Amino acid sequence: MEVFTSSVLVLPYTASSVGAARRRLMADLAGAGVYEGTACDVGLVLSELISNALRHATPLPGRTLRASWRLCGVSIEVTVSDGGSDTVPRVHEPTGWAVGGRGLGIVDRLSLRWGVSDAEGETTVWAELPVRYGSPERLEPAWVAGASASAAREA
Repeated sequence: MEVFTSSVLVLPYTASSVGAARRRLMADLAGAGVYEGTACDVGLVLSELISNALRHATPLPGRTLRASWRLCGVSIEVTVSDGGSDTVPRVHEPTGWAVGGRGLGIVDRLSLRWGVSDAEGETTVWAELPVRYGSPERLEPAWVAGASASAAREA
């Protein structure tokens, strides 16, 4: 089985794209040996970013959005690009009874950092998360797991 450490998906601008992207991400991270708890955090962040794009932004040409991720040893960067909005993505502090408004707060809590970049007709929200490799019984820092994975490939 081929292991992907980065992927770019062009997805339809529909709610079903959230699950499709998350499933692909989880499969890629499992194949790369990323600890399940880390993969779940990254999956949640990706889901929040896509959901925000669907709720608050316009689609890219062809009624699409783009999601990507790149595993960089000790961290993973996820991005979601859309056609932009009249508002700038920011963390809100909703009241306890508010129905929404918690998405970027979750992204902020789980990420090392996150941000927004704008280009002509396109907005990209990105987040960088820490990566742990291994199983719950034997968690390894990313740099140790990377060395182990390299040795295994060379064998």
